[in-house]
Amino acid sequence: MERRTRQRSALEEMLDRTPEFQSAQQLHAKLLDAGETLALATVYRLLQSMVSEGEVDALRSHDSETKYRRCRRKEHHHHLVCRQCGHTIEIAETTVQRWADKISHQHGFSAASHTLELSGICGTCGR
Repeated sequence: MERRTRQRSALEEMLDRTPEFQSAQQLHAKLLDAGETLALATVYRLLQSMVSEGEVDALRSHDSETKYRRCRRKEHHHHLVCRQCGHTIEIAETTVQRWADKISHQHGFSAASHTLELSGICGTCGR
């Protein structure tokens, strides 16, 4: 686990206050606006550590940028993300997990993992 530093604590607090997925650059800018002094490289390093530790989810947006978010669910889940405003809904879906397990087993694989992200336009943006 990453050593608890002032920079990590500031990033964790920012993630706790930010419900939508954000890029490292967006989080860095918010931290600077809040008076924190840390390098963008530090934000990237901390985010990667937090992803590895399972504290933060990362997904690739429709424009191929990696975005980060602290999720409320600790168990495996998927995301439905609005392409316009970033509104995100966490989805606990077991059908995909059962299918992935079945296909993996049929082909002699074990410890298979998967990522499924859905994107669209939310009801608010679609109006």
